[in-house]
Amino acid sequence: MMDHKPGLPQDTWVVIVDGEKALYLVNKGDDMDMNLVVRDKDEQDNPKAQDWAANRPGRFNDGPSVQRSKVEDTDWHQLEKERFAKDVAEQLYKDAHQGKFDRLVIVASRPVLSELRNEMHKEVADKVILDVAKVLTNHPIDEIETLLSRELEES
Repeated sequence: MMDHKPGLPQDTWVVIVDGEKALYLVNKGDDMDMNLVVRDKDEQDNPKAQDWAANRPGRFNDGPSVQRSKVEDTDWHQLEKERFAKDVAEQLYKDAHQGKFDRLVIVASRPVLSELRNEMHKEVADKVILDVAKVLTNHPIDEIETLLSRELEES
């Protein structure tokens, strides 16, 4: 008996995103046999949070008393991730608007997925057939195919 993995309709786009990387794949197989091919890669040069931080948190004077309060560092790393999700959503909108894809699968970490949903234009959202809250940016394509098949069976 053949090992049957449910696939995706042909030419479905699969975008795999974390806070710094987006991998754009397209299914060149069909719904019987998935064959994901890399279409594009996008990497954000996002230094780790501790690299953004100033040498020492700033302090400010609370008034006439001697007590001074620590100023919280801005989480630049988190802001970059949000900006990256916004860029990905923007790119998907342009591609959808140009009719480059009809169906879309998104795989991203929970925070990035929710940020993408917030930023996503309705035109893109309407094309999403599956979204998966997992980090798969550093996985080989065959593992991604196996995982997607499993998710499709469950959905």
